[in-house]
Amino acid sequence: MTTAPNQTNLDLPPVDGTTTSTKKHWIDRLHHAGWTVFRHAQKHTGVGIVCSVAYFDPGNWGVDLQAGSQYGYSLLFIVLLSGLFAAFLQVLACRLGVVTGLDLASHCRMLFYDRPRHKKLWRWGVLYPLYVLAELAIVSTDLAELLGSAIALSLLFPALPLWAGVLITGADVLLVLGLGNPLHARPAKVFEWVIAVLVFAVLICMAVIIGKINVAWGQAFDGFVPSQTIFGSGALYTSVGILGATVMPHSLFLGSHLATQDRLSKNSPIPDSPLSDKVRELEPIEVASRRERSQHLGQAIWRQLQSWFVVSRAELEALNARPKSHKHRENNPLEFIRSHLYHAIVDVVSSLLGFAVIINALILILASAVFYYGSGARGSESPASLFDAHTLINNTIGQAAALLFALALFASGQSASLVATVAGQSVSEGFLNWKVSPVVRRLLTRMIGLIPSMTVAIVVGPNGVNLLLVASQVILSIILPFIIFPLIYLTSSSRIMRVHKTAPEHTDISPPAEASFLPALSSLDSDPEIIQTEDFVDFSSGKFMTSLGWLIWLVIVVANVYVLVTLGMGQDS
Repeated sequence: MTTAPNQTNLDLPPVDGTTTSTKKHWIDRLHHAGWTVFRHAQKHTGVGIVCSVAYFDPGNWGVDLQAGSQYGYSLLFIVLLSGLFAAFLQVLACRLGVVTGLDLASHCRMLFYDRPRHKKLWRWGVLYPLYVLAELAIVSTDLAELLGSAIALSLLFPALPLWAGVLITGADVLLVLGLGNPLHARPAKVFEWVIAVLVFAVLICMAVIIGKINVAWGQAFDGFVPSQTIFGSGALYTSVGILGATVMPHSLFLGSHLATQDRLSKNSPIPDSPLSDKVRELEPIEVASRRERSQHLGQAIWRQLQSWFVVSRAELEALNARPKSHKHRENNPLEFIRSHLYHAIVDVVSSLLGFAVIINALILILASAVFYYGSGARGSESPASLFDAHTLINNTIGQAAALLFALALFASGQSASLVATVAGQSVSEGFLNWKVSPVVRRLLTRMIGLIPSMTVAIVVGPNGVNLLLVASQVILSIILPFIIFPLIYLTSSSRIMRVHKTAPEHTDISPPAEASFLPALSSLDSDPEIIQTEDFVDFSSGKFMTSLGWLIWLVIVVANVYVLVTLGMGQDS
């Protein structure tokens, strides 16, 4: 009888002290995990959100509205496939920037500007035509973004002419000037926060609009499965437009540039400005007259304005010191790559799939539910435009939903326009090694896109804008293979993407005579795309990733050939 109480005691729950200790342990672990995620988001988030803007700009709106109004939910598969293509290529651009410390445009210059043989042939036959195509892509992007923002302003203020909306939208370059230089060695967090706010505004507005309409979600999710509708004549043409609207060439240039920035170092010196120096000089002066202080401040402001348009001696020396070939430079240190690469990949993939794909899908679902299946059905021969969508939403859903539609379109256009302006700066710096100030580069980039947009707005007017939006995206799709080719080549090259395990004493990174491949012994073993040698760590794409990249390139080329043949035969829709 004495064993029964002991057996009962064995089944009792643990004492309160043990339970409290366990709960505290798990609370501490959750608190630590939460702070880890917060610090990651604070330091590393930015590149993905900025790049994702290019994938739901007004050009996407025009193509998605046309696809949904003509083919219902059938082309949602193309939206998803294009998003996956974009994520893959953007990751390649990110890897290139983090590992090498150079952007895609600079790499193109190093590849083709100073070849050992036939230098002029490589420069004028490859490098400069590639630069012209990159600029043409930015002009096409700017055309869609400026016109899309102008349409949004016209919807918000009906009395405002379309050309005036383009002019007002073109002034957003002044906002970029006020945010500093986003392409500096350290990220401009203010610029990234502005873009993030605009991105969330688009997502929230679209989610609210979708919540107010009747969507057959079963049919919508079936649209993410490939069907025979995709291979119809007009549907395939529109599919290529979706592909060109989603995978944006200028975003690859910008993403590779932003990936070179150091997001962890706290010792980066902040360049002093003449204005701030003059203000500090004026602080201890209390006896000086107000007139003298205003004169000093005016001189300081004038110096600041001059500094915007004049390249400093340090900047000129940095431009002249740029290496002319890959064998004359070193990649980033291994420690830098380990602390940035995987964070950057997670940021890019999550932003593109979490923002760009979802927003594009919501736009196409909206067009399908309203114009194909709903009361605004108009038949496959009459695609919906941005003006049509706003009018029907206003009549069927309400004025509040129409206002949200216009605000979402405006936020999309403004954010994409800001990003395209900075991307133009990156392209001109990398390809041409321009020795002019960043302000001048941004102004020239903006004028290159502003002039044709103003011409289109004045000559064509609102009726032809939607057609031009779709056509601009098809142009981007045709240019895309020329930009993807060097990106896949560079990231698959072991000579370009390898890094010393320790800091080398020389700058020549030519391949050694013999390279014995040894099993990796560090945490990099988990990544099959990274191979370690005795002296190097190879971050180039493996056979699978390289083959996948070339397969994506081939799919885009075949689709473009089809579109060109279709246009030549006069059978486009």
